[in-house]
Amino acid sequence: METIINLQDALDTPTFYGVNNSNILCLKNQHPDVRIVARGYQVKVTGSETAIAHFQHSLALCEQFCIRNNRLSEQDILMLLHGDKPQERATDNLILHGVNGKSIYARSLNQQALVNAYEENDLLFAVGPAGSGKTYTAIALAVRALKNKEVRRIILSRPAVEAGEKLGFLPGDMKEKIDPYLQPLYDALQDMIPGAKLTEYMEKGTIQIAPLAFMRGRTLSDAVVILDEAQNTTALQLKMFLTRLGMGGKMIVTGDMTQIDLPPTQKSGLRDALERFQGIKGIKIITFNEKDIVRHPLVKRIVAAYESKD
Repeated sequence: METIINLQDALDTPTFYGVNNSNILCLKNQHPDVRIVARGYQVKVTGSETAIAHFQHSLALCEQFCIRNNRLSEQDILMLLHGDKPQERATDNLILHGVNGKSIYARSLNQQALVNAYEENDLLFAVGPAGSGKTYTAIALAVRALKNKEVRRIILSRPAVEAGEKLGFLPGDMKEKIDPYLQPLYDALQDMIPGAKLTEYMEKGTIQIAPLAFMRGRTLSDAVVILDEAQNTTALQLKMFLTRLGMGGKMIVTGDMTQIDLPPTQKSGLRDALERFQGIKGIKIITFNEKDIVRHPLVKRIVAAYESKD
């Protein structure tokens, strides 16, 4: 008989199959009574009913281990199939495993506070200086929710407000003009999702990256929606964004009140929101500081110098 086994979307198939399909070859060697053809997220197995059931159990053990740890070696497979327990990665403060087995952790107290607050609140504000990991942690939470099938989509947005440049003077069409503003979001996603899978997600609309103006009129249900650089929104723009929240959705708004690029006469929508939403159930504000900065050590001193001068 022949059976087709569908692997889980959360699985990184290159890691699962191994270099030159070494992991699949190892599984074949441990199950000589079946024929296996693996391609993409499908594994076709031919053999007797008993042999297929035995192989399916082994495959599931390896699949779950690979999803949890974002790694799988021939040694791991042999240990799993012989009833031993391979070394699991430490999970303290772990958010998820990224590309090439990279472990993505909450690396400061306020990053961990954001992770904890995500579980209990549907609208989060993460406010603090450059390099404190606000956006990166928010995107990691969104990717984890997508992998765990808690949501169906991730939507990432930024206001296209220039820091000294004008959109009209940048080369290219509107997409090419806007892409530089969204590049930090792409960079974070590329750390967390393998390239081929990320391309597939974006082509299918599972992950969407768009400027804030494109949010008008939408209802964003069953999604984690992140607005980055929210200090550069007006009060009306931020109200428009926040009222897009739909059933089964969560929103994370990030910003740095020291990097406002709006005209001096215009009040930041983020500042306005922080004043309005203090103490409202379901809304949590996490304030980051220079102790949370996880970039080059010099960045902490740069931020401190600007704050003391101001």
